[in-house]
Amino acid sequence: MKDKIFAIEAVAIIVGTTVGAGILALPYVIAQAGFLTGLVVIVVVAAVMLLINLMLGEISLSSRGINQLPGYVASYLGRRAMWTTLILQVLALYGSLLAYVIGEGYVLTDLFGGRPYVNSLLFLGISGGLLYFGLNIVKRLELLLTLVIFAIVAAVYIITRAHIQTINLNVFSWTSLLVPYGAIIFASMGFSSIPQVREVLLGRERLMRRCLIIGTALPILLYIIFALIVVGVSGLATTEVATIGLGHMVGPSMIIFGNVFAFITMATSFLTLGMALLKTYQQDLKIHHTMAWILTLVVPLILFVLGVQSFSMIVSLIGAVAGGALCLIIILTFVRVKQRLRSPEYRITKNWWIIVPGVAVLLIGLIHAIITL
Repeated sequence: MKDKIFAIEAVAIIVGTTVGAGILALPYVIAQAGFLTGLVVIVVVAAVMLLINLMLGEISLSSRGINQLPGYVASYLGRRAMWTTLILQVLALYGSLLAYVIGEGYVLTDLFGGRPYVNSLLFLGISGGLLYFGLNIVKRLELLLTLVIFAIVAAVYIITRAHIQTINLNVFSWTSLLVPYGAIIFASMGFSSIPQVREVLLGRERLMRRCLIIGTALPILLYIIFALIVVGVSGLATTEVATIGLGHMVGPSMIIFGNVFAFITMATSFLTLGMALLKTYQQDLKIHHTMAWILTLVVPLILFVLGVQSFSMIVSLIGAVAGGALCLIIILTFVRVKQRLRSPEYRITKNWWIIVPGVAVLLIGLIHAIITL
């Protein structure tokens, strides 16, 4: 019985970390590519992310201490690789914060009126103040929020199912396969939760592989259902923040319900990631609290003011470039693990027929994102 409780907690941590505001960007890019195209990409990315999560899980189980990704990279690839990893993580955090600032501007405008630009700055100011005074939602109840997210998606399906049109779902295009790739990678990155999962399963590490498989599969299932709902209803009219267009298609109740869901999802993600970045500056780089707070907020503020204001573009870029590069680093670290400080509870065979396709998918997405900048 205790094993089940710890396993449920571990799965909830993975799902809660993986499912964030990225779910709101997926329907737009999938609608642009075609639903069936997006479905193929989701399945391919799911296989790659499962491989990445299992690799990092084995790396963690092969080490005596519990570290974050840069710590494992330092152990097996050296300090230069560690700094590269840390920089990529910081860039991914900045990109995510910027995306949430942009998205909240759209949501607040749809709910209360005004200009998205002003509402984005208002959100940044208020949430920035909360970060400064130490509002820490990192210790949120992952299981509760995970159940709430699934319940909300189920409620959205019940409200909108009569509006779903199959003609919007029967679209496939080979030439658009890379269109939704970056956003799907962004929405599927849950590997940062694995050290915490290892900590939760301390003494029960034999459960880790099963938890990683289930925790990776559940968000993918959720994304497919949510994309089916939104694209099925909205088609090519799907908006960058999915719930905005969905609300206008279905009716006033969905406008309020959907936008409140979007606001809470993005605000929670902003505060969680903002606190993570602030603590990185404070704890890892030993920067004073006030300066760390300024550094956390000034980059997304400057980029926004300079005109970087596309929610889906930022999500896709961060997913394909920073997310793809971090996944490649995890694969390289896994390949370099030779001397194990402890015997892991499971092992992935280092067959190149498994590793090479994963590397190919990540490199193709990364190169495509850079070329199309």
